Amino acid sequence: MTITNIISAIGNNKSIYPLLLRDCGIEVPSKIYVTRKENLKESKIKAKDATREKFIDEYITSAIWLGGIPLVEKIGNKIIKNKKFNPFVNIKLFKEEEFQGIEYNIQKFKNILPKEVEELEKIRDNKKYFQKLIAGKFAAAIIIPTILMGYVLPKLNFALTKKIKSKRKTASNIFIKNPSLTNFSSGRNVSFGSNISCAITNLKTVDKMLITDGGLTVGRVGTSRNKEEAYTNAFRMIGSIILNFVTPKYIAKFLDNTSNKILKINVNLDPKILNNKEFLSSILSNTFELPKSNSQKDILEFIDKKPQSLFAKFLQETDKISYINNIRDPRKYVDIKDIIGFKKEIESFISKSKKSNNIYKFVKKAKIIKCANILLNIGISSLLLAYGLPKTQYLFNKATTGSYSDPGLRD
Repeated sequence: MTITNIISAIGNNKSIYPLLLRDCGIEVPSKIYVTRKENLKESKIKAKDATREKFIDEYITSAIWLGGIPLVEKIGNKIIKNKKFNPFVNIKLFKEEEFQGIEYNIQKFKNILPKEVEELEKIRDNKKYFQKLIAGKFAAAIIIPTILMGYVLPKLNFALTKKIKSKRKTASNIFIKNPSLTNFSSGRNVSFGSNISCAITNLKTVDKMLITDGGLTVGRVGTSRNKEEAYTNAFRMIGSIILNFVTPKYIAKFLDNTSNKILKINVNLDPKILNNKEFLSSILSNTFELPKSNSQKDILEFIDKKPQSLFAKFLQETDKISYINNIRDPRKYVDIKDIIGFKKEIESFISKSKKSNNIYKFVKKAKIIKCANILLNIGISSLLLAYGLPKTQYLFNKATTGSYSDPGLRD
């Protein structure tokens, strides 16, 4: 994997890779360090307890958060396959459009991809049952990790601390009243209406991680050992959601727009595309082909007739479409709006590159700036998450409790 591909992966805010880098590589170690440092202001014993709790909480939560959803979905897909359905058929196809839909695709591809069409026909004939299976899989992928992270893990972590503190007191023969855990009941019935269930089935993994983060916030507040810890957990979790899922997108937009305005270079395209020699060659020779209009008909017609075109290859690389032996997969839904946006970015880049004195230098400069913007975005968002948020949280502790130490460790 080349450096450009790595930067491309961590620069995609719709994927899991930026979260993986920020969370495991930068954020967690820094949070543990800040936790120990701040609690040392009160006592070495509290620092030891807080560091242990933070280590267990952050690393196990990260493992569940980053791996739980894909694992549950994999199990769900296996169950659906055992029911003789293809779990990867997009249920957006049930909504028939003028030039795509489950019935439209069946008729169009029945003589070209008979096996795939047979899968579509079975799903069409068992629409409600298939929707329930898919909705159940996605609901499980959200609910199970949320319960483990938000309710089970904190309770076990707090119980461990309580046991260690109890042993410590017994060993020193000092009687101190054991802290009582705030009772929390998670007896609310979690239910998903059919509309909500169907809506979440088309979310990406990173979108489902955002939802689980919301559930995690509720769980962490609910299982807090006292109200001060509940306030702190709410402050920390809401801040984490904003800095993980909202801030990076705005930072990326600001950096790219600033580069466009100041340097007059379009850097909205993926670095992998900017690094593609065939793309540069097609710009120089004026041979890069695009759909003749932004209509659904023209876009789908172009994709179907020209699977070997560079535009179609880029769409495939960015998971906007997929082919089976150079034939568009009829089981996949094609997001026309997404493709139109991508098409406009390419048109803008080609137009600006042709206005430059040297197209080769223009493309090279655009790639360097785009990669720099991605790394700068990762750096800024990681600094905010790994140091800014934890430090602010302990200032919040001091303001609300009069102490820097974690409120849950109070005797």
